[in-house]
Amino acid sequence: MKIDTMRKVDYFAGIPLCFLATLLIRAINLLARKKIQRPRKVIFIELSEMGSAILADPAMKKMQRAGDIELYFAIFKSNAASLRLLNTIPETHVFMIRADGFLNLAVDSLRFLVWTRYRKIDTVIDLELFSRYSALLAGLSGAANRIGFHAFHNEGLYRGNMLTHRVAYNPYLHIAKNFIALVNAALAVREELPFSKTLIDDSETVLAQAEVSESMIATMRDRIRGEYPPYSEQRHRIVLINPNASDLLPQRRWMPGYFVAVMRELLADYNDLLVLITGAPAEREEAEMLKRQVGHERCINFAGRQQLEELPAMYWIAEIMLTNDSGPGHFSAVTKLCTFVIFGPETPRLYGSLGNSTPIYAGLACSPCVSAANHRKTPCTDNTCMQVIKPEAVLERLRDALRERRSA
Repeated sequence: MKIDTMRKVDYFAGIPLCFLATLLIRAINLLARKKIQRPRKVIFIELSEMGSAILADPAMKKMQRAGDIELYFAIFKSNAASLRLLNTIPETHVFMIRADGFLNLAVDSLRFLVWTRYRKIDTVIDLELFSRYSALLAGLSGAANRIGFHAFHNEGLYRGNMLTHRVAYNPYLHIAKNFIALVNAALAVREELPFSKTLIDDSETVLAQAEVSESMIATMRDRIRGEYPPYSEQRHRIVLINPNASDLLPQRRWMPGYFVAVMRELLADYNDLLVLITGAPAEREEAEMLKRQVGHERCINFAGRQQLEELPAMYWIAEIMLTNDSGPGHFSAVTKLCTFVIFGPETPRLYGSLGNSTPIYAGLACSPCVSAANHRKTPCTDNTCMQVIKPEAVLERLRDALRERRSA
């Protein structure tokens, strides 16, 4: 299902359904009011952004440390692989929803409501920013505790009133801390209006690191050698280039010609560099076009040559990575890889990586132009915020990092 179609369904069907669900829940509460209880079986709902599964991990870890608590997760099937990078949630505790068609979405939504009751889920934490669909899943889940972001006096963000713990979304706070605020609300011992009146320290957003075995590293090296037989780990340093971004926000894409210019200059400057253009299998054709434009034997099209759960091994052996503001900028945070992320429509203050990452951001007056208030849909068709970030400025950052890595 296309992103704009999902937005329309969420708006035109979501608003009346949230209104009806609110009335239903109020009626049920009058007949048999469920008592708020200490969390024992907690499900997190984060559907549409793969990177958010990484940003939410510190919040999940905090819930895990709170006691004898089982964690579960609901996510779109196409994004489920992102949970395997850290394996905080057991595979059997992940509920996957198909979003490739309205019928599959409807069927899996009903299955979810049965599944949560069968599993006796008592607490649901909705990580989505004002999605009506996730609000319906949370509200109708049967859980006694239902925690999520509430609009309060904000206009235009109606999604019913089905929460037992209404948390104020803070647009000035990094999203990872907003996620932790939801967990703090779930663990609160008294009622608050709004939740969560807690101080969240930077130390709480430290991200766990993925386990990377020697065999995983050896397998990745062999795969690189399969694409470039002269590759030698003693002779070559690897630079990763991720030129793509999801269809959710195409304005996040830096200009392809700029990526080509950066790759050409790096390969001309350093005779020991091997540049791998990364991406999903569906992005392989676009990566091939960039490779041809670079026109250098040490520029390799590596898109689709690894599974998402194999990324930590690739990040472990690489020197640096340059990427658009997309999943890989967050996936690399589970390793020590030095990563540079180009921001435009969104701001690193809210969505910056939790890892060894440096944001490159022009900070124009119109940027960021997407937020929770507009459901991350911008009218912009001319992403000047990305265009003004020139290859020369990015190259300077990358060269400095390569020099530091060599010295180290």
